[in-house]
Amino acid sequence: MRAIPEFQRKPKSFWACVRSLSQHIGYSKKNVIIVPSVEQMAQAFRDLDLNADAILSDGEPTQLGRDLHAYYVMRADLLMNYVEPRLLNAAQAKALFEQERARLNPTCPIPMNKQKGEKKAEAFLTGLANMIIQEHTGKVPVDFDPRELTTFTAGGVPLRTLARRVDGAFPSTKNPIAIWEIKEYYYTTTFGSRVADGVYETLLDGMELEDLRDIENVPVDHVLIIDAHYTWWDCGKPYLCRMIDMLHMGYVSEILFGREVVERLPAIVADWMQKYREQR
Repeated sequence: MRAIPEFQRKPKSFWACVRSLSQHIGYSKKNVIIVPSVEQMAQAFRDLDLNADAILSDGEPTQLGRDLHAYYVMRADLLMNYVEPRLLNAAQAKALFEQERARLNPTCPIPMNKQKGEKKAEAFLTGLANMIIQEHTGKVPVDFDPRELTTFTAGGVPLRTLARRVDGAFPSTKNPIAIWEIKEYYYTTTFGSRVADGVYETLLDGMELEDLRDIENVPVDHVLIIDAHYTWWDCGKPYLCRMIDMLHMGYVSEILFGREVVERLPAIVADWMQKYREQR
């Protein structure tokens, strides 16, 4: 999923409003993503001792009020009608993984998950991503398991070095064209801080890459790949909302939800390959 152009590059004050309103009003209720009315947003501003006239003035929505409402409508529609149907459970992910492995007969790394006993198995989402990336990059180098920090250089001197290791880099962690992160939690039974922290880690990377892009004029594709219906939809809808916010704030280039890893990743990798050929 790419960002909806209408909501890209909104000022940071807009996203401050989105966050303040979302945390006060709530992100979801049961299986529904909340879409606050302009009146509800204005009341939330009053509750927070903020200027409600910025949202609703003389009984009429302001431009900010209209833009916020339009964004909330779009966010709810994307999550309920596009994202949720694409999220997989463990059995579905395994079936898709086995189907693609039989088709591709890959030689790329396919790591195991961190579970024990009968839940121990291949990391289905990571395996799917690795197989598809290998299929569309051929013999071009790919770092499927970076063991060092990602660094961007000029004249052989680091410009920026990211604070965290990422899950993959193309073609390498030195001046990559693209990096990606994978969050798969098929066997998680509770939504704990470890899962939540994964979202904030991606946000940190995105903020560092924003600085690299805006200050040094070095663009990098930053892709987030996530799955597990129970973890993200049943337990973590507020974090799905935060991901949609993060996407439109420009902190990730694209987010692939569940089945999108086979629907969308081939086209993304084709774009990486075009950039790779142009650089050489």
